[in-house]
Amino acid sequence: MGMATVRRIAAELLGVGESRVRIDPKNASKAEEALTRDDIRSLISQGVIYALRKRGVSRARGRKKHLKMKVGRRRGTGSRKGKRYSIVPRKTVWIHRVRAQRALLKNLLLEKKIQNDAYRKVYRMVKGGAFKSRASLLTHLKDNQMIK
Repeated sequence: MGMATVRRIAAELLGVGESRVRIDPKNASKAEEALTRDDIRSLISQGVIYALRKRGVSRARGRKKHLKMKVGRRRGTGSRKGKRYSIVPRKTVWIHRVRAQRALLKNLLLEKKIQNDAYRKVYRMVKGGAFKSRASLLTHLKDNQMIK
């Protein structure tokens, strides 16, 4: 059997394209002597005929980029695809802000710097979105003499 035929049949048996089929040059004569598909199967099991591994796309650059982005690089305005709130949604911004304000209020209450009634009143205001940040919350407390 010719080498081209052996390669074609081996490609079918291995389930790969003909370009990925390799025949060991030292045992090329064995491959030429093969007459049936069974002969080629036995040569495959002996390792005389084998398929090259499929080439993929390297992830090295992707991993490197991911590490940079984890640290906070490559996130400038030129790298953004979505609009403002598709990068960090409004809800997430809200959650961060409210949690920070509530934590501040709780600390002030535990340190006995504000009264319980003032805490309750301001807590409800935080829920209503009255304050832009922790700083504006503190300013409000100082302006209304709620803080000791």
